[in-house]
Amino acid sequence: MNGYNGYNGTVLRVNLTDGSIKKETLKLDEAEKFIGGRGLGTKMLMDEIDPTIDALSAENKLIFVTGPLTGTPTPTGGRYMVVTKSPLTGTVASSNSGGYWGAELKFAGYDAIIFEGKAEKPVYLNIVDGEVEIKDASAIWGKRVDETTTMLEEIHGKKARVSTIGPAGENLSKMAAIMNERGRAAGRSGVGAVMGSKNLKAVVVRGSNKVDIADNEKLKEVFSRCMTKIKENGVTGQGLPAYGTAVLVNIINENGALPVNNFQSSQYDKADDISGENLAENYLKKKDPCYRCPIGCGRYCEVDDIKTQGPEYETIWCFGSDCGINNLGDIVKANYWCNEYGLDTISTGATIAAAMELYQKGFIKKEDLDGGPELVWGNSDAIIEWVKRIGEGKGIGAKMAEGSYRLCESYGVPELSMSVKKQELPAYDPRGIQGQGISYATSNRGGCHVRGYMISPEILGLPEKLDRFATDGKAEWTKIFQDFTASIDSVGLCLFTSFAMGADDYADMYNAVSGTKLTGSDFIEAGERIWNLEKLFNLKSGVDSSQDTLPKRLLEEPIAEGPSKGWVNKLGQMLPEYYKLRGWSEGGIPTPEKLTALGIIEYK
Repeated sequence: MNGYNGYNGTVLRVNLTDGSIKKETLKLDEAEKFIGGRGLGTKMLMDEIDPTIDALSAENKLIFVTGPLTGTPTPTGGRYMVVTKSPLTGTVASSNSGGYWGAELKFAGYDAIIFEGKAEKPVYLNIVDGEVEIKDASAIWGKRVDETTTMLEEIHGKKARVSTIGPAGENLSKMAAIMNERGRAAGRSGVGAVMGSKNLKAVVVRGSNKVDIADNEKLKEVFSRCMTKIKENGVTGQGLPAYGTAVLVNIINENGALPVNNFQSSQYDKADDISGENLAENYLKKKDPCYRCPIGCGRYCEVDDIKTQGPEYETIWCFGSDCGINNLGDIVKANYWCNEYGLDTISTGATIAAAMELYQKGFIKKEDLDGGPELVWGNSDAIIEWVKRIGEGKGIGAKMAEGSYRLCESYGVPELSMSVKKQELPAYDPRGIQGQGISYATSNRGGCHVRGYMISPEILGLPEKLDRFATDGKAEWTKIFQDFTASIDSVGLCLFTSFAMGADDYADMYNAVSGTKLTGSDFIEAGERIWNLEKLFNLKSGVDSSQDTLPKRLLEEPIAEGPSKGWVNKLGQMLPEYYKLRGWSEGGIPTPEKLTALGIIEYK
């Protein structure tokens, strides 16, 4: 027993500039105050960097951090976060990934790795329990994700877990992801570019220890209760296991909120062709669950000679209806190439959609394409080839690799980028789902659906059904979901468990593992503390609350047809209430009183 139940008590600090590796003692009081994962990583980042630095400079730090439930027998206990300053948005980035890598890091004895500085030449880190070594990566630099992973497994054994960047990260694409186990991604906010900027190709880890549990009997009791809820819930027990996240395609489309052609419309007449049902019938080979996951939403698909993990709902949407494409096989291929190059599928697909609108309106000319497929709606060849060119940084693909905002801005029309804080919006039109709009606008990492998933109450009716067109009460619901999600990300579990579990369930599980006595309210308050700290980081970095907004199209152009016809998002009616409920000023700045109450006034 190490006295750190749920936590290992050790943080690795790797200085890539001088090659030094240090093992530091985890500050347990800080870990518990911010729970772990996203919260602890944000606290570390805030303490260690100047938020105004260039995200791709050696001064930025890259933090891989687990939660106290990562690597434990808890359901979905395999999550980890990558925390850094985002090159895409300039905000705090904390990208979540599943699979097995996070659990393996805990088994090796570490709660987090802090990478600082920049290596002179390409390197990777190899961890085998207490042995940690920086190794030469020249032989794998330039390789795509599958080949990199295979080569490292041949060196370190099939049981080693590999987290790596692909060529997109090496080329510093602001949409670059960090991939683990080939198809799992810490996908959003350009974290892969930060890894590439440090000449860090991969992190290989193998562990043989177990995470200490404070009360195994209590954990068994809580585990049994939560597993029953997960299995009996319609989403986690039926929909996601059967059809994966793509079960949402027809559901969102039927509500008139599935964006089409870069959000020019919001209902797709060929949605059945790209549905989760079609994916399951014609492309799915097996389920691909993460560590300790009873839900099993992960897909493993095949088309022609391509075998790949995924695609997820958002991937199917952005390469599908958002680009006017109904060929699901080609969408599966585009997903594969994103995984291979190490690209965030949402930002990549949405950027291609924006490029298609730029082409449609004459901003991008045919001669600009350097012989590549025309960027016209419905051209399946375009999504596959332009993913490759983005990943390789070739021609106009290098421009697209900067993300849709910078691409559209370069042509003088930034409003054609469907993004918030320069990060591309995912697969839900907020004109038809009002609460999702305020969640997008106020997200601390830019356009994002998993920082406050208002689809749950507004579309799925969980924990209760809300009128998706109403604005009353949506600010309060958004705040609760944002705080709740921050704590779930920090504890090390998958967000999907929240369809079935409540704050008391998470608190009980955390208490059984760690030996603490958190209540459900304490759990939510920890999330509020994390949310406010992220907001402070953004304010210090220069991303102020004037950016808490939505693209002009979504605020001013009503949906032309379908079940959401005539609607725009009424953000202006919700935002003042949101700031008030957060205890912030009218200008969206956390007040000293709120920061004092949350115990983070020193970051004011």
